[in-house]
Amino acid sequence: MAVTTTADKRAAFRKLHETGCFVLPNPFDVGTAKILQHLGFKAIASTSAGFAWSIGKADTGTTLDEMLAHLVALSAAVDIPVNADFEGGFADAPEGVAANVARAVATGVAGLSIEDSTGDKDDPLYQRELAVERIRAARQAIDANGGDVLLTGRCEAFLWGKPDLGLVTDRLTAYAEAGADCLYAPGIKTVEEISAVVKAVAPKPVNLLIGASGLSLEQAAGLGVRRISVGGSLARMAWAGFMRAAKEMAEQGTFTELSKGYPGGELNKIFG
Repeated sequence: MAVTTTADKRAAFRKLHETGCFVLPNPFDVGTAKILQHLGFKAIASTSAGFAWSIGKADTGTTLDEMLAHLVALSAAVDIPVNADFEGGFADAPEGVAANVARAVATGVAGLSIEDSTGDKDDPLYQRELAVERIRAARQAIDANGGDVLLTGRCEAFLWGKPDLGLVTDRLTAYAEAGADCLYAPGIKTVEEISAVVKAVAPKPVNLLIGASGLSLEQAAGLGVRRISVGGSLARMAWAGFMRAAKEMAEQGTFTELSKGYPGGELNKIFG
């Protein structure tokens, strides 16, 4: 049964993290959010990349106000919980993260994540102490503004060319101690890496990113993973179809790819 109040969504989201393993797919606009609810998913998560591309920007190129408006729209559009990919909190200093997290909580999301990447390829991760303080600040902001939003702490080391499992587990453990409810290390893929992260932060739940290939839901559950997200993969799938059709028209003057589109009548039924 769908839930409609923000409090109900947040309670349902926390319940999902207690046992088993669930898929947390990533829509990139209101339409795709509604489709995922229609397909029976119990919760969804925003994607910073997918949203950015949908408004003609590169990943991490959106402004705080643009992201907040997007989260309001997603949360209002569906009766299931929405988790926010809140990037790095749109601030470096812990107090800035706290202020922005408070605004994110007000959008109606059921959860949000804070990552530890700086965006600087020469110095890609915040220093450990600052990274931990940023998670602690996010936790305090949530607690001061209702307390029921689920906080995910992310270590981005693998995505930024630092595949150091010891560094990742050390940081995630520290983020858990600082108040993160769920832990996430995008980029880990092997059974050994996933198992090490699950063991390090137990009993807190772990989010696993799966893209074009990887473990099945059943296999991930067997390793103790609690939830699976797909990042910008659904958005890239949508762009793939669009680009194939648009390039065919531009380069060949033919329109055969358009025959592969999803039936408009079916979409009208879903959205109607």
